[in-house]
Amino acid sequence: MGISGDIAIIIIAALVGGLIAQRLKQPLILGYLLAGVTVGPYTGGVTVSEIQTIEKLAEIGVALLLFAIGLEFSLRELKHVRHIALFGTPIQILFTTAFGYGVGYLLDWEWHASLWFGALISLSSTMVTLKTLENQGMIGTLSSRVMIGVLIVQDLAIVPMLIILPLVNDPKAGLPILAWAALKSILFLAAMFFIGTQIIPKVMKYVAHWNSRELFLIAATAVALGVGYGTYLFGLSFVFGAFVAGTLLSESDYGYQALSDILPLRDIFSLLFFTSIGMLLDPEYVWDHLGTIVLLVLIVMLGKAFIFAVLSRLFRYRNVIPFAMGLGLCQIGEFSFVLGRIGVSTKDITGEFYSLFLAVTVITMLLTPVTAGLTAPLYAFWSRRFKPADLEPIHFPKVGLRDHIVIAGAGRIGKYVATVLQRLEIPFVLLEINSRRVEEIKKAGFPVLFGDATKETILVAAELNEAKLLLITTPVTIISQAIVGQVRKLNPHIGIITRAESVEQMKGLRDLGVTHVIQPEFEASLEFVHQALSHLAVPTDQIQNLSDEARRRLEEGL
Repeated sequence: MGISGDIAIIIIAALVGGLIAQRLKQPLILGYLLAGVTVGPYTGGVTVSEIQTIEKLAEIGVALLLFAIGLEFSLRELKHVRHIALFGTPIQILFTTAFGYGVGYLLDWEWHASLWFGALISLSSTMVTLKTLENQGMIGTLSSRVMIGVLIVQDLAIVPMLIILPLVNDPKAGLPILAWAALKSILFLAAMFFIGTQIIPKVMKYVAHWNSRELFLIAATAVALGVGYGTYLFGLSFVFGAFVAGTLLSESDYGYQALSDILPLRDIFSLLFFTSIGMLLDPEYVWDHLGTIVLLVLIVMLGKAFIFAVLSRLFRYRNVIPFAMGLGLCQIGEFSFVLGRIGVSTKDITGEFYSLFLAVTVITMLLTPVTAGLTAPLYAFWSRRFKPADLEPIHFPKVGLRDHIVIAGAGRIGKYVATVLQRLEIPFVLLEINSRRVEEIKKAGFPVLFGDATKETILVAAELNEAKLLLITTPVTIISQAIVGQVRKLNPHIGIITRAESVEQMKGLRDLGVTHVIQPEFEASLEFVHQALSHLAVPTDQIQNLSDEARRRLEEGL
């Protein structure tokens, strides 16, 4: 059947690989990569015949991927972590590239291969990291915000890297070519700014007035691929144009709708891209070079972990954040595949080198959940070996605390609870390790203790043995578990209320002796039911009985 049969084979294989990855709680792209290995030319069995055609279709997936990133990009997301994201990330990329170059030099590689290797390993995986953070219940924490900010800027850095790296192979001609490429980029961006602000919004507005989702999807796709093709004719990268188009469209009134419509199409073509990458992986090559691959995996992950940890410390992030960044971002990213394919097409790197890099990348992705899972135990080990944070009690009552409530975490939930308790004149104390939040709490006049709630010293200072109740507001289950473990040693009978993101996490916390576990999505669903039934004039007591029964069933299921 030719290309039609190949696409059918790829999608079915990707479905199986995706289901396996989902079952193992891994990112779907790992399933797609393994599916590509299965239907590739090196494994026998059912094999894709027209690989080069699939690779050309996969380029559309890369373009749509960058187009979607452009649509999602917002400087507002970088506001609170802008310094480490905007200034720290370029430093990290440069140091990691230099580190990779040094590794290549020690392995006696050619200088341009070493440089490409450094650039390739400088990027981390947005997809793998986000999936890992989600599985660990760390989305919304300061650690996750810092990591996501760095990843956003890394994803943006792929654009200049796609332009610059192919030009460095010829040092003599490289500078004039690079200057000309930079000039063309500036001219192109100026033209695109005019088109993107004056023409594209009018076209999208005209299409939107027809109220046809199909036409709107076609228009958004035409903008992405049309601008990309125009960029290609201009002598620049096809995917660079797609990213610029997405960024410009994101500033219009139709950016969110374009993003929601383009996502399914992007996912299908991205599937082709990651599967085509897997087709290049030769299992026999991996086995024959297993020692080199394992060595490179260890060097890359340890080196990147050290660089990220030091970077976070330089930008004054303390406590668990250096551990979370180092262990969570030490893999190689999916956009390195894009960059590597450019290197192969320009013959800056060989097919054998790319096979080596591909194997190292896939293994680092697979190991990410394992390394990220070491964050809590390694941080606990480090904390036991070093002096805990200095105690800083603020606004404590002169007579001390008794029959009070201890609130671990002064985020939005903690501050709201504190506001209500203060209004009701119920004694309480907040525990917070984030110095910025402590300053906000000081201004509000709440009693607060600066310190880590997982440490016995801090809990003793909060007079936990005299407290009636402990509220743990953090969304990170591993931190909640650490706090509960310390609390039960100091006050075995105190009531504990915390939160969890899943039923599995709820069960784990209940097994540790937590009195009540709140599941935000479940509580939100009950509120939806409450509001809907109230709107239908169902009696309040009947609604309350339904809610109580739902909570009871949830508790019984734990």
